[in-house]
Amino acid sequence: MAIIRDMIPAFDLFQPASLDEASDLLRRHGSDAWVLAGGQDSFDWFKDRIKRPAVVVDLGGIDELRGVRDEAGGLEIGAMTPLAEVVRDPRIAEAYPLLATAARHVATPQIRNQGTLGGNVAQDMRCWYYRSGWPCYRAGGNVCYAAAPHAMNREHCILGADRCVAVNPSDTAPALLALDARMVVRRGDREEEVAARDFFVGPGTDITRTTVLGEADLLTAVRIPADWGGARFYFEKVRDRMSWDFALVTVAAAFRVNAGAIEAARIAANGVAPTPLRLEASERAVVGKPVDVHTEAAAGEAAVRDASPLRHNDFKVPLLRNLVRRAVRSAAS
Repeated sequence: MAIIRDMIPAFDLFQPASLDEASDLLRRHGSDAWVLAGGQDSFDWFKDRIKRPAVVVDLGGIDELRGVRDEAGGLEIGAMTPLAEVVRDPRIAEAYPLLATAARHVATPQIRNQGTLGGNVAQDMRCWYYRSGWPCYRAGGNVCYAAAPHAMNREHCILGADRCVAVNPSDTAPALLALDARMVVRRGDREEEVAARDFFVGPGTDITRTTVLGEADLLTAVRIPADWGGARFYFEKVRDRMSWDFALVTVAAAFRVNAGAIEAARIAANGVAPTPLRLEASERAVVGKPVDVHTEAAAGEAAVRDASPLRHNDFKVPLLRNLVRRAVRSAAS
């Protein structure tokens, strides 16, 4: 196990003032470079001396990466926008309170003032074996210690495990999936939009990363379309402590309801799989149905149909089932 030293190894710090400068630095230094957003995840890695980049590219001086802007009837939020601003912005609160609520559930006020929306969705896994320097699959080894018979795996996967059983830790990610958000990625001189559900990468695709971002790529903004503005929203995060803690299970949902029946639904979960998940089986179970106990039950059962809990986290199965039921129930009000 790694020795925690609380001492950051030396590196060269670059503070570009534009996206062009940042992209050029990342291309030039390749795998030696580390992108720094709010630093809440990065400094943990540095202090524990698990990650030792030769170059750190600090995005804090790039003004175009901050702020909330109107975009094609929806909103565009710069990746370096502090989570506290996401919580306070009146346009988000009015049209997309789901995202404001999710951001409000991140850690503590101090961390929300420093942490960014982009950093929250792009942070790395929080499995303690991986974080402590054990040579697991994700760290380049050939075993998943958390999946061993006597491992500590209370916080790990019940869905979608593939070599690695760590779960995605982002609070805002399931809200972005439920809003059909699109992630704006800068690749060299090109800008691409990636659907939020496709932005996250599971271990079966690439166990060395959690998103589609490559070495020289930057997440520059998140675009939220107008489609779900003003819908009926639900967000619930269950964790051991009311602040600072990562989710055991989170469910975020958006519903369009007409004459007592659900016309459209987006239901997403986190804390249960290596990536945030759209619970499409649950969505299919409710569309066109009245908001009643039978619809709730069908959605909850659909959410956990493929669940395969580990030794110490079987409690997540009924927890996910019941949070989905509560989300569907909320569509009635």
